[in-house]
Amino acid sequence: GRLMLRLIEPTSGEVTFNNVDLLEVKAKELRQYRRQMQMIFQDPLASLDPRMSVGNLIMEPLIIHDIGNKIERIQMVQEILAKVGLSPDAFDRFPHEFSGGQRQRISIARAIITQPQLIVADEPVSALDVSIQSQILNLMLDLRREFNLTYVFISHDLAVVQHIADVVVVMYLGKIVEMAPAVEIFTNPKHPYTKALISAIPQIDAAHRKDRIVLIGDIPSPRNPPTGCHFHPRCPQVMATCSTNAPHLINLNPVIGRSNAHTVSCHLYPEVGER
Repeated sequence: GRLMLRLIEPTSGEVTFNNVDLLEVKAKELRQYRRQMQMIFQDPLASLDPRMSVGNLIMEPLIIHDIGNKIERIQMVQEILAKVGLSPDAFDRFPHEFSGGQRQRISIARAIITQPQLIVADEPVSALDVSIQSQILNLMLDLRREFNLTYVFISHDLAVVQHIADVVVVMYLGKIVEMAPAVEIFTNPKHPYTKALISAIPQIDAAHRKDRIVLIGDIPSPRNPPTGCHFHPRCPQVMATCSTNAPHLINLNPVIGRSNAHTVSCHLYPEVGER
């Protein structure tokens, strides 16, 4: 998530936003793009300056990007506070005076105040109580529709992913192993790792409960991943080729457009699709 927004510099590769490689953009020009790309962090208390009032925290991006005058900025902050479900008196209060869910609402307000196109949300509800999680998720969905936002939503909670995502990307040791529309991923998973993840989702309906796929062994070190397919030491369907040859990410349905494609990186599926 930080690499995507160039908060840390990558060693190689490219990050494309609106057909522009952000890694090639100069620092001064990058500031213009930052207005269109914001981030919501996992821990709202750690990401909010305790010495600044909520009003000043949310107003800071407007000042940095020279949006509006002082009166207009105050009005914009008050409007955004209402949209995220906070009262006007929150303007002069400080982060420690709020609950965890309220602090995350402040973080969301700060992220959308510049009306960005893209928001990277890094585990935005994992630090919250379950009842508060649903409120924040529904708020994010409402804001997505109102502001036409795109979220990159990073989470280990598949129930949350299923609720909010249009397209799901499953990664293992930094590699994409499967990518498809959310409905397709949860109803027709292809990669053995994806199947194991979905089988671990708690199931309420005992009559239709599926068997849990338990993976054996420990996760290898990302600094020294296994040869071939990174998942092969723990894969219940491992083959001889898996330990030596890294599979390519292929499209299982090449006739379908890329936005609805189901791609998988696994030797179980011959490379008949489109890479």
